Amino acid sequence: MSEQGEFAVSPSIGGRHREIPEASVARLPVYLRALSGLAEAGHVTVSSEGLASAAGVNSAKVRKDLSHLGSYGTRGVGYEVDELVHHISNALGLTQRWSVVLVGVGNLGHALAGYGGFATRGFRIAGLVDADPSRVGEQVAGLTVRGIDELSEVVRTGDVSIGVIATPAGAAQEVCDLLVEAGVTSILNFAPTVLQVPDGVDLRKVDLALELQILSFHENRKSGVPAAMSS
Repeated sequence: MSEQGEFAVSPSIGGRHREIPEASVARLPVYLRALSGLAEAGHVTVSSEGLASAAGVNSAKVRKDLSHLGSYGTRGVGYEVDELVHHISNALGLTQRWSVVLVGVGNLGHALAGYGGFATRGFRIAGLVDADPSRVGEQVAGLTVRGIDELSEVVRTGDVSIGVIATPAGAAQEVCDLLVEAGVTSILNFAPTVLQVPDGVDLRKVDLALELQILSFHENRKSGVPAAMSS
Protein backbone atom coordinates (compact mmCIF):
# COMPACT_ATOMS: atom_id res chain seq x y z
CA MET A 1 0.00 0.00 0.00
CA SER A 2 1.28 3.49 -0.72
CA GLU A 3 2.27 5.93 1.99
CA GLN A 4 -0.81 8.04 1.38
CA GLY A 5 -3.28 5.19 0.94
CA GLU A 6 -6.89 5.83 1.85
CA PHE A 7 -7.48 2.67 3.86
CA ALA A 8 -5.40 0.44 6.09
CA VAL A 9 -6.55 -3.04 7.08
CA SER A 10 -6.60 -3.81 10.77
CA PRO A 11 -6.01 -7.20 12.36
CA SER A 12 -9.02 -9.50 12.46
CA ILE A 13 -11.70 -8.32 14.85
CA GLY A 14 -14.58 -10.63 15.64
CA GLY A 15 -13.36 -13.15 13.06
CA ARG A 16 -13.20 -10.68 10.18
CA HIS A 17 -11.03 -7.83 8.99
CA ARG A 18 -12.13 -4.23 9.30
CA GLU A 19 -10.95 -1.51 6.96
CA ILE A 20 -9.77 1.51 8.93
CA PRO A 21 -9.12 4.88 7.22
CA GLU A 22 -5.44 5.80 7.21
CA ALA A 23 -6.15 9.05 9.07
CA SER A 24 -7.77 7.06 11.88
CA VAL A 25 -4.84 4.64 12.00
CA ALA A 26 -2.49 7.61 12.38
CA ARG A 27 -4.42 8.79 15.45
CA LEU A 28 -4.59 5.41 17.21
CA PRO A 29 -1.02 5.68 18.59
CA VAL A 30 -1.91 9.15 19.91
CA TYR A 31 -4.90 7.70 21.76
CA LEU A 32 -2.75 4.86 23.07
CA ARG A 33 -0.18 7.29 24.45
CA ALA A 34 -2.93 9.37 26.08
CA LEU A 35 -4.57 6.27 27.57
CA SER A 36 -1.24 5.08 28.99
CA GLY A 37 -0.89 8.42 30.75
CA LEU A 38 -4.44 8.20 32.09
CA ALA A 39 -3.81 4.66 33.37
CA GLU A 40 -0.62 5.77 35.12
CA ALA A 41 -2.63 8.55 36.77
CA GLY A 42 -5.08 5.98 38.12
CA HIS A 43 -8.02 6.54 35.78
CA VAL A 44 -10.18 3.43 35.29
CA THR A 45 -12.60 4.94 32.76
CA VAL A 46 -12.50 7.90 30.41
CA SER A 47 -15.15 9.70 28.39
CA SER A 48 -14.68 10.48 24.72
CA GLU A 49 -14.35 14.14 25.72
CA GLY A 50 -11.67 13.28 28.28
CA LEU A 51 -9.72 11.18 25.79
CA ALA A 52 -10.10 13.87 23.14
CA SER A 53 -8.66 16.46 25.51
CA ALA A 54 -5.73 14.22 26.46
CA ALA A 55 -5.03 13.40 22.80
CA GLY A 56 -5.50 16.90 21.43
CA VAL A 57 -8.36 16.10 19.03
CA ASN A 58 -12.13 16.65 19.11
CA SER A 59 -14.47 14.15 20.74
CA ALA A 60 -16.45 13.44 17.56
CA LYS A 61 -13.24 12.32 15.88
CA VAL A 62 -12.41 10.07 18.84
CA ARG A 63 -15.81 8.37 18.71
CA LYS A 64 -15.60 7.89 14.95
CA ASP A 65 -12.06 6.49 15.10
CA LEU A 66 -12.86 4.07 17.91
CA SER A 67 -16.04 2.92 16.18
CA HIS A 68 -13.80 1.27 13.57
CA LEU A 69 -12.52 -1.03 16.32
CA GLY A 70 -15.99 -1.95 17.54
CA SER A 71 -18.26 -0.48 20.20
CA TYR A 72 -16.38 -0.52 23.51
CA GLY A 73 -17.88 2.55 25.18
CA THR A 74 -20.76 2.60 27.65
CA ARG A 75 -23.23 5.49 27.64
CA GLY A 76 -22.87 7.55 30.79
CA VAL A 77 -19.64 5.77 31.78
CA GLY A 78 -17.29 6.09 28.82
CA TYR A 79 -14.50 3.70 27.95
CA GLU A 80 -12.69 1.25 30.20
CA VAL A 81 -9.10 2.49 29.95
CA ASP A 82 -7.38 -0.91 30.19
CA GLU A 83 -9.82 -2.51 27.76
CA LEU A 84 -9.38 0.29 25.23
CA VAL A 85 -5.59 0.04 25.55
CA HIS A 86 -5.88 -3.67 24.76
CA HIS A 87 -8.08 -3.15 21.69
CA ILE A 88 -5.94 -0.34 20.24
CA SER A 89 -2.75 -2.31 20.89
CA ASN A 90 -4.27 -5.30 19.13
CA ALA A 91 -5.38 -3.21 16.14
CA LEU A 92 -1.88 -1.73 15.85
CA GLY A 93 -0.26 -5.16 16.07
CA LEU A 94 1.49 -4.28 19.32
CA THR A 95 0.53 -7.49 21.12
CA GLN A 96 3.72 -8.93 19.61
CA ARG A 97 7.24 -7.49 19.54
CA TRP A 98 8.48 -6.30 16.13
CA SER A 99 12.15 -6.46 15.15
CA VAL A 100 13.66 -3.42 13.45
CA VAL A 101 16.90 -2.85 11.53
CA LEU A 102 18.34 0.66 11.51
CA VAL A 103 20.44 1.62 8.49
CA GLY A 104 22.61 4.71 8.85
CA VAL A 105 24.39 5.20 12.18
CA GLY A 106 25.29 8.88 12.00
CA ASN A 107 24.14 11.45 14.53
CA LEU A 108 20.44 10.73 13.94
CA GLY A 109 21.04 6.97 13.84
CA HIS A 110 22.88 7.12 17.17
CA ALA A 111 19.98 9.01 18.72
CA LEU A 112 17.39 6.57 17.35
CA ALA A 113 19.41 3.53 18.44
CA GLY A 114 19.64 4.88 21.97
CA TYR A 115 15.98 5.83 22.30
CA GLY A 116 14.50 3.75 25.10
CA GLY A 117 10.89 4.35 24.06
CA PHE A 118 10.99 1.74 21.29
CA ALA A 119 11.23 -1.19 23.70
CA THR A 120 8.33 0.01 25.84
CA ARG A 121 6.14 0.32 22.73
CA GLY A 122 6.73 -3.14 21.33
CA PHE A 123 9.78 -2.66 19.09
CA ARG A 124 13.24 -4.20 19.31
CA ILE A 125 16.27 -2.84 17.47
CA ALA A 126 17.64 -6.11 16.10
CA GLY A 127 20.54 -4.65 14.15
CA LEU A 128 22.47 -1.54 13.17
CA VAL A 129 23.94 -1.27 9.67
CA ASP A 130 26.14 1.35 8.01
CA ALA A 131 27.98 1.63 4.68
CA ASP A 132 30.91 3.55 6.24
CA PRO A 133 33.72 1.06 7.00
CA SER A 134 34.95 3.30 9.81
CA ARG A 135 31.68 2.76 11.68
CA VAL A 136 31.55 -1.02 11.23
CA GLY A 137 32.36 -2.72 14.53
CA GLU A 138 31.40 0.33 16.59
CA GLN A 139 29.30 -0.37 19.69
CA VAL A 140 26.09 1.67 19.86
CA ALA A 141 23.39 1.11 22.50
CA GLY A 142 24.73 -2.40 23.17
CA LEU A 143 24.75 -3.42 19.48
CA THR A 144 27.64 -3.84 17.06
CA VAL A 145 27.34 -1.87 13.82
CA ARG A 146 27.41 -4.23 10.83
CA GLY A 147 28.42 -3.49 7.25
CA ILE A 148 25.86 -2.85 4.52
CA ASP A 149 26.90 -6.12 2.88
CA GLU A 150 25.57 -7.92 5.96
CA LEU A 151 22.10 -6.36 5.76
CA SER A 152 20.40 -9.48 4.40
CA GLU A 153 21.89 -11.60 7.16
CA VAL A 154 20.82 -9.12 9.84
CA VAL A 155 17.26 -9.15 8.46
CA ARG A 156 17.18 -12.95 8.29
CA THR A 157 18.74 -13.76 11.66
CA GLY A 158 16.90 -10.95 13.46
CA ASP A 159 13.52 -11.85 11.95
CA VAL A 160 13.24 -8.23 10.87
CA SER A 161 10.09 -6.93 9.18
CA ILE A 162 10.62 -3.16 9.66
CA GLY A 163 13.52 -1.12 8.33
CA VAL A 164 14.47 2.40 9.41
CA ILE A 165 16.50 4.54 6.99
CA ALA A 166 18.60 7.29 8.60
CA THR A 167 21.10 7.78 5.78
CA PRO A 168 21.90 10.84 3.66
CA ALA A 169 19.34 11.46 0.92
CA GLY A 170 21.63 10.28 -1.87
CA ALA A 171 21.97 6.79 -0.40
CA ALA A 172 18.38 6.30 0.74
CA GLN A 173 16.87 4.74 -2.42
CA GLU A 174 19.68 2.20 -2.72
CA VAL A 175 19.26 1.28 0.94
CA CYS A 176 15.50 1.06 0.45
CA ASP A 177 16.00 -1.32 -2.47
CA LEU A 178 18.36 -3.48 -0.41
CA LEU A 179 15.84 -3.65 2.44
CA VAL A 180 13.07 -4.73 0.08
CA GLU A 181 15.38 -7.28 -1.53
CA ALA A 182 16.17 -8.66 1.92
CA GLY A 183 12.47 -9.19 2.63
CA VAL A 184 11.59 -6.09 4.67
CA THR A 185 7.97 -5.11 4.05
CA SER A 186 7.64 -1.90 6.10
CA ILE A 187 10.04 1.05 5.94
CA LEU A 188 10.33 4.26 7.97
CA ASN A 189 12.34 6.86 6.07
CA PHE A 190 14.11 9.75 7.83
CA ALA A 191 16.12 10.74 4.73
CA PRO A 192 14.90 13.99 3.10
CA THR A 193 13.95 12.40 -0.21
CA VAL A 194 11.04 10.62 -1.87
CA LEU A 195 11.49 6.85 -2.12
CA GLN A 196 9.88 4.39 -4.50
CA VAL A 197 8.75 1.01 -3.18
CA PRO A 198 6.93 -1.88 -4.86
CA ASP A 199 3.37 -2.93 -4.08
CA GLY A 200 3.16 -4.78 -0.80
CA VAL A 201 5.74 -2.59 0.94
CA ASP A 202 4.48 0.12 3.30
CA LEU A 203 6.46 3.35 3.47
CA ARG A 204 6.28 6.15 6.01
CA LYS A 205 8.36 9.33 5.94
CA VAL A 206 9.56 11.57 8.75
CA ASP A 207 11.10 14.83 7.50
CA LEU A 208 12.24 16.92 10.47
CA ALA A 209 13.34 19.86 8.33
CA LEU A 210 9.96 19.93 6.59
CA GLU A 211 8.15 20.07 9.93
CA LEU A 212 10.37 22.96 11.04
CA GLN A 213 9.62 24.78 7.79
CA ILE A 214 5.90 24.43 8.44
CA LEU A 215 6.41 25.90 11.92
CA SER A 216 8.47 28.67 10.30
CA PHE A 217 5.47 29.48 8.09
CA HIS A 218 3.22 29.82 11.14
CA GLU A 219 5.80 31.92 13.01
CA ASN A 220 6.08 34.17 9.97
CA ARG A 221 2.30 34.66 9.93
CA LYS A 222 2.30 35.50 13.65
CA SER A 223 4.87 38.21 13.00
CA GLY A 224 2.46 39.93 10.63
CA VAL A 225 4.97 40.01 7.79
CA PRO A 226 3.43 38.79 4.50
CA ALA A 227 5.20 35.68 3.29
CA ALA A 228 5.80 37.15 -0.18
CA MET A 229 7.54 40.21 1.33
CA SER A 230 9.73 38.39 3.86
CA SER A 231 13.25 37.42 2.88
